[in-house]
Amino acid sequence: MSGNTFGNLFAVTNFGESHGPAIGCVIDGCPPGMPLGEADIQGDLDRRRPGTSKFVTQRNEADKVEIMSGVYEGLTTGTPICLLIRNTDQRSKDYGDILQTFRPGHADYTYFQKYGLRDPRGGGRASARLTAPMVAAGAVAKKWLARQYGTLFRGCMTQMGELPIAFESWDFVPRNPFFAPLADVSELEAYLEALRKAGDSCGARIRVCASNVPVGLGEPLFDKLDADIAYAMMGINAVKGVEIGAGFASVSQRGSVHGDSLSPQGFRSNNAGGVLGGISSGQDLEVSMVVKPTSSILIARESIDIHGHSTEVSTKGRHDPCVGVRATPIAEAMLALVVMEHALRQRAQCGDVACGLKPIPAWTATLRSQ
Repeated sequence: MSGNTFGNLFAVTNFGESHGPAIGCVIDGCPPGMPLGEADIQGDLDRRRPGTSKFVTQRNEADKVEIMSGVYEGLTTGTPICLLIRNTDQRSKDYGDILQTFRPGHADYTYFQKYGLRDPRGGGRASARLTAPMVAAGAVAKKWLARQYGTLFRGCMTQMGELPIAFESWDFVPRNPFFAPLADVSELEAYLEALRKAGDSCGARIRVCASNVPVGLGEPLFDKLDADIAYAMMGINAVKGVEIGAGFASVSQRGSVHGDSLSPQGFRSNNAGGVLGGISSGQDLEVSMVVKPTSSILIARESIDIHGHSTEVSTKGRHDPCVGVRATPIAEAMLALVVMEHALRQRAQCGDVACGLKPIPAWTATLRSQ
């Protein structure tokens, strides 16, 4: 195992480096006969790509996807699908000053210790640029799940640095560069602009959910649906914490509150986040993740060089003052890949006649407040 492949039945192998000629992935296990074109994938890549506003890195990559295999006359063939994204705006000279030093908060030190060498250009294999192929693969999973079950994936930012973001409407999310569910994002703009001018960074909290999820996805004990969701989210660059449903707020809840009561009309609440005993309940999957502050900042910090000598590091180049700004489509993609994997597992084990793969009964629908 090399840590570059996610999933088993719907296996996505990620390849490339931040400043290499291209990045991409190979999807093995996509069911045949699904209409698929580059336009089905490009929309999600456009939501994630850099250079789209002054609040993200100004590296200007089109992130144009090319389908290299696995599709014939517009339909998936069941054979491996290769998705290629060419790198066109590398600026490797920005990293000339850190060839011999380790940037605090980055994987420079650990990669060097593990492999005995490292690619310093944009973080090489450890770069968040490698999330783009996962977004592309997630778009394929989203389409299949939408066609089969009507499953919908949505995400938004719920906190930036010290600023909590109130939920107003999903309609506002695509209308601002922060994926914030707010009509007025002027406070967020001012906050991030001040950080950018100071050469500093901040973290963020992202909410992602899936609705119309089939009942019965997940396995007992060690392949629980929520365990695999946490595993997937922690695989995203810079993620330091994951919550399912009420998450850490569960510690202050009473059992009389936390347990989601059932009625003929549906569940009364969703503290469980749509998963009971590791198996989907048919409610919305509710996931939150925390992204750490961007490690590449202009402020000089103490470090060491490859010989162990003390030095200072100031990271120049084009960087996001908050990497969480572009994390929402990545989180959506990873959640879609987990649901896709478990949907195929359920179909393989129980067949299409199994209860979990029938249309969701009306009584399992979540009573939503928003």
